[in-house]
Amino acid sequence: MTNSLSSTTGATRYGVIGNPIAHSRSPFIHEQFARQTGIALSYDRLLAPLDGFASTVTAFFAEGGGGLNVTVPFKEQAFALAQAHLSPRAQLAGAVNTLWMKDAALHGCNTDGVGLLEDLTRLGYAPAGRRILLIGAGGAAKGVIFPLLSAGCERLRVVNRNAERALHLREHITTHEPGLASRLEAGGLAQAAGAWDIVINATSSSLGASALALPGGLYAPGALAYDMVYGSQPTPFMQQAGQSGATHTADGLGMLVSQAAASFAIWHGTTPDTQEVLAALRRQLVSA
Repeated sequence: MTNSLSSTTGATRYGVIGNPIAHSRSPFIHEQFARQTGIALSYDRLLAPLDGFASTVTAFFAEGGGGLNVTVPFKEQAFALAQAHLSPRAQLAGAVNTLWMKDAALHGCNTDGVGLLEDLTRLGYAPAGRRILLIGAGGAAKGVIFPLLSAGCERLRVVNRNAERALHLREHITTHEPGLASRLEAGGLAQAAGAWDIVINATSSSLGASALALPGGLYAPGALAYDMVYGSQPTPFMQQAGQSGATHTADGLGMLVSQAAASFAIWHGTTPDTQEVLAALRRQLVSA
């Protein structure tokens, strides 16, 4: 794809849009990818007003922007904004984390599922044959349900504080893919109970100081607790999981880097190496 030049340095402008956004590590990641591949770009954080997402996106691309990553809380709004030109992954997810212009039209994709699968595999927990509990029913959860099922998990249960949102999400997926109905369950947090091989926190709860109110006994022997949130220290969810019997815990830094690489490939037609960027980012977090 071709993009207009949009910066004084002659590099095309890209960015990540969210609210809040100051904490985002995406600029570092994409700058590292650009160095690897020899692509000239600039990459910024864009703070959009909660009631001004669409206007912020429109202005960005009108000024020649090349592409946007979308984070909390705008992934569902991005889906609506790019509704006329969605990838199959985005259509199934009902959420978008990657936007770009092509043929004067806004396009959207969701690379969250790709990023999660790659990171679970890196950690030795490829989903095939595993029982998975997914906590949350927002934009982050939407992007990973179909990829987890497609990767062959034995069973996937989605739970959420508002059970209706989880049930609606199940209905959305099974309407498009009826064959998945027997492996996909949904309910409230009280329905989380079970012995799971992988428990994934797709809520933003770890951005606060307290963990979720979850029932005990969630973790099967050898289980992984995975938090999509990341930080320099174990998150509240990871700490809770370790105390509740999870054998291994991990944060979402690897997912962040892998989904960013998939977005980078959409925009630039080349897939960067993630391992050296992940290692550099982890060092940066620990030393901060």
